[in-house]
Amino acid sequence: MADCIFCRIASGEIPASIVKRSVDALAFHDLTPQAPTHLIVIPTKHYAAARDARGPEGEAVLGKLFVFATEVATQLGLDAGGYRLVTNPGPDGGQSVFHLHLHLLGGRKLGWPPG
Repeated sequence: MADCIFCRIASGEIPASIVKRSVDALAFHDLTPQAPTHLIVIPTKHYAAARDARGPEGEAVLGKLFVFATEVATQLGLDAGGYRLVTNPGPDGGQSVFHLHLHLLGGRKLGWPPG
């Protein structure tokens, strides 16, 4: 989508501090980190939110996205201490960019409940 900032990052039109890229996914540093490690993990194909990735194709996208995120966490050395993967569908869920994405948070003990 031409007006989607995450699509523009995925296409290379907007620069980002990229940690890992594959054909299907991209991980980059969040501009306003909420933890010592805070990355955004997106599918390269546009889906507005998790609810839009239903059916066989969507299940494959979500599965690949989660596996990719765990690979990034391992690459960053977060496995031993742990980390959090979060998605926030819709405005009430806290979504501000309407492109399916995961927040990968780690590097400190994370509290519960969030928000």
